[in-house]
Amino acid sequence: MNKQIILTAAFFGLTAVILGAFGAHGLEGKISDYHLDTWKTGNQYHFYHTLALLFLSTFSRAKNASIRVSFIAFTLGILLFSGSLYLLSVRELLGMESMRLLGPVTPLGGLCFIVGWVGLFVAALRNRS
Repeated sequence: MNKQIILTAAFFGLTAVILGAFGAHGLEGKISDYHLDTWKTGNQYHFYHTLALLFLSTFSRAKNASIRVSFIAFTLGILLFSGSLYLLSVRELLGMESMRLLGPVTPLGGLCFIVGWVGLFVAALRNRS
């Protein structure tokens, strides 16, 4: 699982850099400051949890169910929380103004982040080294 976690983190790290640069250079002046701040929040949490995945990979030799839960939860959190914030930021540009489903998705992603941190906490408690 270590390789899977590292590959996932590398992918998310790559996309976080690309989306961060796009937000800073490609969206400036095209969306409101409020929506740009929303994009930046999504990007910050995207980066934070990419780093959390990398840290999680150091525990992966433990073959612990808590590690798997954290891995899945952090991955879903990035997709749901950051992904929904990215889409909410640019939905007017994309002609998706009526997309109401995105609002409730963001807190579900936040809940996934919380579950991921709880899983990491439990994994650390169970780690014998």
